[in-house]
Amino acid sequence: MNFSGKVCTRIFSAVVGLLAALPSFAENGVTERKIILGQSAAFSGPAAQLGIHMHAGASVYFENLNEDGGVHGRKIEIVTADDKYEAKLAEENTIKLIEKDQVFALFGYVGTPTSAAALPIFTKEKVPFFAPFTGAQLLREPFNRYIFNMRSSYYDETEHLVNHLVKNGMSKIAVFYQNDSYGMAGLKGVERAMEKMKVQLVAKSTVERNSVDVSKALRDILPRQPDVIIQISAYASCAAFIVEAKKQKYNGQFYNVSFVGSQALADTLAKSGPDYGPGVVISQVVPFPWSQATPVVAEYTKAMRKAKKEINFSSLEGYMAAKIFHEGLRRAGRELTREKLIRALESINSANYDVGGFAVNFSPSNHNASRYVDMTVIMPERRFAH
Repeated sequence: MNFSGKVCTRIFSAVVGLLAALPSFAENGVTERKIILGQSAAFSGPAAQLGIHMHAGASVYFENLNEDGGVHGRKIEIVTADDKYEAKLAEENTIKLIEKDQVFALFGYVGTPTSAAALPIFTKEKVPFFAPFTGAQLLREPFNRYIFNMRSSYYDETEHLVNHLVKNGMSKIAVFYQNDSYGMAGLKGVERAMEKMKVQLVAKSTVERNSVDVSKALRDILPRQPDVIIQISAYASCAAFIVEAKKQKYNGQFYNVSFVGSQALADTLAKSGPDYGPGVVISQVVPFPWSQATPVVAEYTKAMRKAKKEINFSSLEGYMAAKIFHEGLRRAGRELTREKLIRALESINSANYDVGGFAVNFSPSNHNASRYVDMTVIMPERRFAH
């Protein structure tokens, strides 16, 4: 080989070596210094507080993580899109987040109809969908390897509520539910649980999503004089129903599932007067946010106070979701891909990871981390007890 040939060979080898040494990112949403997530949720409209609080908790966790250097040298960014709790907007947002914003994963979607609208899109694109704020069965059955649920299902919540009620002599149960996939999921959960307890509903009626027109539901339910009304809707319509029912001298009890938005419900009821909120029961799928005895709550409380953010159930859920997602990223390693993230998340279980007093159990065949359900009640001055 002549001199010029040797030089060319050396130059070629050097270029190949240099290219091999440079970072290569095959996945969208992953750069040398950043991981980009996408979140479509209600940030305006009657359900806005759900998205605002969920995002606030996650943001506080990720901001603190970023200040400490991120994960494997990368900082985490959440691109948000307001879907106003409407399925069509959620569908459009999901397409934009994946195709235009090119996010690595979808995180913290809020609601059943909105998550359902996103389901065929992220499944086709093979984009992980982590910790949606919904307990709908359609995100659990059939099994979808791209979905990871942190919270318990609506079946878990409603069975817990019904068992408690029937065992305490309150078998005359009615259901006020949202007229969409969320409301139907909750209604089915109540009916399944009541069938097990060998009791039947005395009444049921609906309200439209993002509406506070509860007049028909009041006419359908109150004449049946139920002991308790289980509500499967968002905070604005649930509050409207409670206020009007009490004005009509209904003296029974109100029970809600966690999606209602506990703090938002208490706040909305308080605007109508001090007597409407106290006594309303809400099931919860995360620990009590004011219990410092739970390590993850103590950690969350410290972080939220430092950030001057509100402490409540929804932001705690966002914070915990971010913490678990971080663990998945950590285990996936520096050479991050969506497939590596999925396998890493599937390796997380209570035997090898402690969130801080909250059991998380994923596996290759199970992407539902928890079946935890607690009961809380609204107290005077918008406070809670459990």
